[in-house]
Amino acid sequence: MPHVLVLNASYEPLGVVPLRRAVILVLNRKAVCIEESGAFIHTVSAAVPAPSVVRLTRFVRVPFRSGPIPLTRRALFARDGGRCVYCGSVATSIDHVVPRSRGGQHAWENVVASCRRCNHVKADRPLRELGWRMSRAPSQPSGPAWRIIGTGHRDPSWLPYLVPYGGADLLARTALNTGAPKPPDPLPTPA
Repeated sequence: MPHVLVLNASYEPLGVVPLRRAVILVLNRKAVCIEESGAFIHTVSAAVPAPSVVRLTRFVRVPFRSGPIPLTRRALFARDGGRCVYCGSVATSIDHVVPRSRGGQHAWENVVASCRRCNHVKADRPLRELGWRMSRAPSQPSGPAWRIIGTGHRDPSWLPYLVPYGGADLLARTALNTGAPKPPDPLPTPA
C-alpha cells in the first residue's frame, strides 16, 4: 500500500502514514491534500484523488526530539543511497568499517552499506589492510527529515517539503553514489 507524507500546519514534516489513513484525514477535513499521486480511490458514488502529501489543518505541537536518529537498516541504506560505499554497486548488506571483532562499535560512524562481494572480501579486516578507500566517510545524518527518510518510504514529490529540514543531505549523498571505482582484489596471502 502506498504511503503519504503528513505535514504540520506549518509545513514541517511529521511522519508517513498509509494511504488509507491519509484519505480518512482528508475526508474528515482534518487535513488538506497538497500533492496528488495521480491515482484515484473509487467509492460507490465518487472517485477521490489519492494524496501524496497532506497538510494538517490545525497545528500539532510535537515534543522536541533530542535523541539521535535510530540506526536501522532502512535508514542506513537511505543514508548511503542504496549503494556500496566501497565499489558503488547495489548494496545488499551492512558492514562495520572497524570490525566488531576488533573493537568497532555499532554506530553511524562505523556502519556502511556494502554489496555482498565487498562485504565477503573485507570480512573482519580493516580497510588499511586491504588498501581500500571509501567514497565518503560515514556520519550520522541530521535533521528532522531523516526521521521520515529513515522509514524507507520515499516519494520524489516529498523532496520539496523535506529539503528545508535536512533532506538536501539526501540529495547530496545520492548524487555522490554514481561511478565510484571498484576496490582492488586483496593481495594473495603467502602459503
